[in-house]
Amino acid sequence: MQYLTVPEAQAFAEKWLPAWSGNDPELLAGYYAEDTFYLDPAVPGGVSGRPALLAYFRRLLGYNPNWVWTQLEAIPLQDGFLNKWRARIPVGPKTLEIVGVCLVQLDGAGKIRRNEVYFDRSELLVEIARQRNGQTAPG
Repeated sequence: MQYLTVPEAQAFAEKWLPAWSGNDPELLAGYYAEDTFYLDPAVPGGVSGRPALLAYFRRLLGYNPNWVWTQLEAIPLQDGFLNKWRARIPVGPKTLEIVGVCLVQLDGAGKIRRNEVYFDRSELLVEIARQRNGQTAPG
């Protein structure tokens, strides 16, 4: 059992979180172990293994090439950290700012073996539906 310090978790996030932007799923998947487990609200049952994760990342990043993720806080946990983050997600002409958390656990090689992402996506889903229906947000 190992615990990252806050500076160690911040240093990891400074490298990893930018890989979520720019639609480069191979770069992002490179931070994950071969036997990784990942889940987020869109895949509540999760995906296991880097090949399945890469397939998911290709779709996810393809839909969101311009979002930007930043760390707000790192809280050390066993074999990793709780990552409190902010995502700026463009949806049509509007950019949403969403705050959430994710569990990040690393293996002995420093790759992510478990990543569970949690946030309220209700505002995001409403805005996506508006864009699909050609509606503008109430102002």
